[in-house]
Amino acid sequence: MPAETPLDRLSPLLERFRVRASLFHAGPLCGVTHFDARPGRGFLHVMRNGEMEVRHAAGGGLVERLFVREPSLVFYPRPLAHDFHNAPAEGADFVCATLDFEQGEAHPLVQALPPLVVLPLARVSGLNETLTLLFGEAEQVRCGRRLLADRLFEVLLLQLLRWMLDQRDSPLPVGLLSGLSDPRLARALTAVHARPGDSWTLEKLAGEANMSRSRFAEAFRDAVGSTPADYVADWRLSIARAELRAGKPLKALATELGYANASALSRVFTRRHAGLSPRAWLQRS
Repeated sequence: MPAETPLDRLSPLLERFRVRASLFHAGPLCGVTHFDARPGRGFLHVMRNGEMEVRHAAGGGLVERLFVREPSLVFYPRPLAHDFHNAPAEGADFVCATLDFEQGEAHPLVQALPPLVVLPLARVSGLNETLTLLFGEAEQVRCGRRLLADRLFEVLLLQLLRWMLDQRDSPLPVGLLSGLSDPRLARALTAVHARPGDSWTLEKLAGEANMSRSRFAEAFRDAVGSTPADYVADWRLSIARAELRAGKPLKALATELGYANASALSRVFTRRHAGLSPRAWLQRS
């Protein structure tokens, strides 16, 4: 039996909905440092040495005090205010970047990820080279320093997402990442991400996963939390919202997304946006 073709589960997703990193701090943090929440913005912090205490506001859904005692990534995909206390006192042992998610909280990864990921660096293989380059750029002022550091933060985010998809120590929460972590479901999901305009019937999706229709539908619902048909519709509408904001005509979008005409896309859009037509939604947003 021939080996399965390797599958890139992240590129079709992140090429469609991008994430931009921006370095804003390198070096020690002293005393208390506050990070504000802004719409559509997350944070990725890297502590290479030292210890610190992370604090969150009461009632925000996260533990109020968290101690980080070993080199770690601290990742906030969603806008969430937080404070660092007793951070490293000397040396360029701490770097921070903001993460701007295209479409803000509607970005598929923002919806799929937990609100906070704290991960010891030692648990993720392959980070050493990236971190050496990142801290090397952060510590020196050279031509292109900021641009290179920003791209290295984006590499770091990709490595973190790879690890989350591949690790088996604890199951991911129900959602997109859980689906992408299943080798069979990932083939169907990635095909939808790459070719949203195809005629995606249940039979065709199950064929991508090499499963029967009934087994595929059940496994998909358990992992992703929606039916395959609803997921396809939601993915198409996510693209539609992004393209409408960019000025793309509804007629061109309908063809790209597999609808018979602009009216068909408009009906689906209106039904899933509380009665707002694409035009009305765009004016409101």
